[in-house]
Amino acid sequence: MKIVRVTATPLNVPLRVSLAGIERTSSLEACFVEVETDGGITGHGLAAITRETVIAEIVNGVVAPAIKGDDPLANERIWDKLYWTLMPRGQTGLAAQALSAVDIALWDIRGKAFGQPVWRLLGGARQRVPLYATFGFNFFDREQLAAAARLWVSQGYRRLKMVVGHEALRRRETRPMMEVIREDAARVRAVREAVGPEIELYIDANCSLDLYHATRLAELVTPYGISFFEEPITQNDAQQMAQLRRATGMPLACGQNEGLIFRFRDLLLHEAVDYVQPNVVSSGGFTQCAKIAGLAAAFNVPLANGGAWQYHNMHLQAGLANGGLVEMHYLADELYKQIYRGLPVPQDGWLTLPDTPGLGFEPDHDAISDIAKSCSPSVG
Repeated sequence: MKIVRVTATPLNVPLRVSLAGIERTSSLEACFVEVETDGGITGHGLAAITRETVIAEIVNGVVAPAIKGDDPLANERIWDKLYWTLMPRGQTGLAAQALSAVDIALWDIRGKAFGQPVWRLLGGARQRVPLYATFGFNFFDREQLAAAARLWVSQGYRRLKMVVGHEALRRRETRPMMEVIREDAARVRAVREAVGPEIELYIDANCSLDLYHATRLAELVTPYGISFFEEPITQNDAQQMAQLRRATGMPLACGQNEGLIFRFRDLLLHEAVDYVQPNVVSSGGFTQCAKIAGLAAAFNVPLANGGAWQYHNMHLQAGLANGGLVEMHYLADELYKQIYRGLPVPQDGWLTLPDTPGLGFEPDHDAISDIAKSCSPSVG
């Protein structure tokens, strides 16, 4: 079997948020990738939360000619080739995301070729994974946050995550950072009071704080029982995260935006994290994420999905013994529903993995084509 065609379609998917009395529009960027073979099997992959047009240019202009004619089942060989093609001096970023999307498509082909779901090919550790719901977006006020939290709990979720930090470093000249984290602490308190002490609560700063303010925020929210603090510090600075972890005793997590395995090595060697969070759509696909999981296992550190894209990452978390938590990201879920068919349905805060070969769900090509057309600049 040989690869005969590789295509990437940039998408900017319009979304409508309808949650806890809030109605608003938003959008998410993604790049849909397909790899076709001469054996009649086609695999699909995704890169997301990125510059979708740049990823499409990389895949269509660089990756496609590089791997045309290759064996799609030789994922390790192709991964190594694309590493030396796209990031030979250790660059990550957009190149790593392009590689990730292609690698996911190759694993989809592998599953279809062998008649097995990807999670089983990765190791088949479990067929059901626990979910946490990411609901606490920055456009909610305190009352809306509390209402949204109660809504997710009523749907069977026992684990919730909310955003903090709100680009505080980026916007530090227009809003004092202490003001941001004091408001964050009040928002966390509102959610905890709304759901009670038995619900696990996670917070995520999206790398938007420095060490001092991350430490102060951790101290302020400690009374509210935080199960982990995700991406607390800018650049996932391993040394500073280790300082934060020692100073506060709060569990830390990060990794979904890291493109190469050495970054996870550094986080683990510095004892900077309690959970590593490789994301298959940006951390090198399944091929590299499985290696990251093995590295974490040597340190007895578990995985947890961060950075959304639950229906791709569920395979990693179900397949590997130190996998576990999958993030049910509300906005990502809305995107999935627009461009895919056959998605598994969460139930009571859990997700059962499909037995269908490959990823277990398929693209809606008509919907993808319509969204792509709406994103294209007009000519004339």
